[in-house]
Amino acid sequence: MMDIDAVLLIGSLLVLLSIGIAKLSDNLGVPVLLLFLGVGMLAGPEGPWGIRAVDAGTARSVGIMALVFILFAGGLDTKWNSVRRIFWQSASLATLGVLFTAFAVGLFAQFFLGFTIVEGFLLGAVISSTDAAAVFALLRSKNVSLQGTLTPILELESGSNDPMAVFLTMGLIQIHTVPDSSAWDILLLFIYQMGFGAVIGLGLGKAMVFLLNHLKFTYQGFYPVFSIAFAAFVYAATSAINGSGFLAVYVAGLVVGNSEIVQRRSLFRFFDGLAWLSQIGMFLTLGLLVFPSHVASVLGGGLLVSAFLMFVARPLGVFLSLALTKLQWREKALVSWVGIRGAVPIILATFPLLANLPNAEALFNIVFFIVLTSALLQGWSVPLAARLLKMDAPLPRRLDYPLEFEGPRGTETELIDLVVPYSAAAVGKPLVELGFPEDSLIVLIIRNEEFIVPSGGSVLQAGDTLLALTTKRSLPAVRKIFSEQR
Repeated sequence: MMDIDAVLLIGSLLVLLSIGIAKLSDNLGVPVLLLFLGVGMLAGPEGPWGIRAVDAGTARSVGIMALVFILFAGGLDTKWNSVRRIFWQSASLATLGVLFTAFAVGLFAQFFLGFTIVEGFLLGAVISSTDAAAVFALLRSKNVSLQGTLTPILELESGSNDPMAVFLTMGLIQIHTVPDSSAWDILLLFIYQMGFGAVIGLGLGKAMVFLLNHLKFTYQGFYPVFSIAFAAFVYAATSAINGSGFLAVYVAGLVVGNSEIVQRRSLFRFFDGLAWLSQIGMFLTLGLLVFPSHVASVLGGGLLVSAFLMFVARPLGVFLSLALTKLQWREKALVSWVGIRGAVPIILATFPLLANLPNAEALFNIVFFIVLTSALLQGWSVPLAARLLKMDAPLPRRLDYPLEFEGPRGTETELIDLVVPYSAAAVGKPLVELGFPEDSLIVLIIRNEEFIVPSGGSVLQAGDTLLALTTKRSLPAVRKIFSEQR
């Protein structure tokens, strides 16, 4: 066993190497999470470094801890106002879509790979969910923008379908190891896990909001520490009573992210960084676990299942689960293609290994191969698929402002950005002549991606972006000053 100095040295080098490679490959179109996995494989047992420090149990533990923070951060960043309209579509994808996909893959594996019916369905369950880390990273990258409600549908689905895949995997392992288990027992387990996961996540999410706003820590550094511990507590407390901890932690993040809390900006930024660290650590660990030569031995079967999953099973699950919605076939087709598999299926594939099930190693290697092909083929091609299906949208302009403002909880003052329309009466006028409310102030002008500190004599031009400090009471008057003139 390596000592702590060696662990810290190797771990830090792998993380820094992963970030460096990701930076150098920004314009190559390769999914960044796949690069992290590749670094782990290079450092793994059959790579140049030959590290043999990870087993299935360690990989599962690291993966679960990483997923807790990835899902919590995903919930924080999910805007309820955006996903409320498409909640039932995403919920159907996250449950029925996963079930239909697992069922189709299970039948295929039984007929074409020689698996038993339970082993086939177990393979289908393991690879049935899309990966939250991969989908969040893809949809929030700089080169993907989708029309309408597609982005919130995909984000909410990927953040909420892991519990269904976990349930199916554990249920099928139970059927394999406890033959007396009935379908009724499995159904009750599903209702129990999902119900408790949702209810506990909602309740503890509200409790976290209350505590963040009322504890008033002396040191600001306590807020992220408290949030990390509470997110872990949500998962562990729910799992301790056999509820779905993954669903609970995602719901808790959703509640916190859509509530008014102190230290909001700093907490969001902190969890964004923590989520990336978790993703890097999870993919590196899984890369260290795998033996590439073993994966190569299932090349034929892996290609068959991967192709069936991408072109038949996933589309079948999407079109059936969204059959009663008003989504067009092109939207459903794009949702089908953004069914990216990532670390979650690999983590779930360690469960049969730890349960010593027959064909568990073959199942693990097939799953790993499917993840590689999914990331390689689907990950880079989503922008192309969106263009071919005419579902792409103009990339939103993103500016990183050199200043921030976060008023005390309950204050009415906020920092907003405004764009000066070409037909606005304010064009060509100095700020002093605009008649601003006394409690409002223009603090920054962004013109041609340059930042200008304003004065009373600063003359506005069409297309300027303004950062204004104002109150909710005066916000309508401020917007009226920069409205278009008909």
